[in-house]
Amino acid sequence: MSLKNIHPWDVTPAQARAIQERLCDRVVTRDDFAEVETVAGVDVGFEDGGKVTRAAVVVLSFPGLRTLDRALARRPTSFPYVPGLLSFREIPAVLDAFADLRIRPDLLLCDGQGYAHPRRFGLACHLGLLSGLPSIGVAKSRLVGDHGPLGEEKGARTWLWHKGEIIGVVLRTRSGVRPLYVSVGHRIGLDTALDYVLACTTRYRLPETTRQAHGLASETNRKARTTAPKQR
Repeated sequence: MSLKNIHPWDVTPAQARAIQERLCDRVVTRDDFAEVETVAGVDVGFEDGGKVTRAAVVVLSFPGLRTLDRALARRPTSFPYVPGLLSFREIPAVLDAFADLRIRPDLLLCDGQGYAHPRRFGLACHLGLLSGLPSIGVAKSRLVGDHGPLGEEKGARTWLWHKGEIIGVVLRTRSGVRPLYVSVGHRIGLDTALDYVLACTTRYRLPETTRQAHGLASETNRKARTTAPKQR
């Protein structure tokens, strides 16, 4: 699976912010894709006290949500933990996992922010631009923004606002559980993004895509195909 090389990765936090500000205008926030037959979940974990980044990608059929492909990659962590810059810490390992996929997915659901980001360029936007694929940010916590009351029932939603702009939606995917924060990544509109998140959600809080990717990224007995850590 080919990916674009649009900037260097060996950068400082200040340089990373400048890259986000430069690339955010390239993000497409409308539907720009054909039929979706495969969806992929992307998640990242860490080993050895954060010294090793472990990235997982799981490809599922859509709408059947049957597992078709999965890949796990590990590499030394080379960027510090800085809120708002997690894509620079996590995506290099994600790209290694993408390179090991046999099936190119039609849509990405990322465990992280998309447009709901201080510079409107979270991990889902970043990965969408690099891969050229439509992508959605499905975060478990809020990075920025405010919202009004949210109903307790499954499917309840409310706008997430920041600096006078709608940046995403707070979505209850299961009655009585904590909501998710959904935002556009790239090449998809917000309403369509919500439809796909709900279509990928079964009886759990997380969509099946990111739930399976989280399980693969977190498991200790890793039986999936892996790539060896790469020195940088």
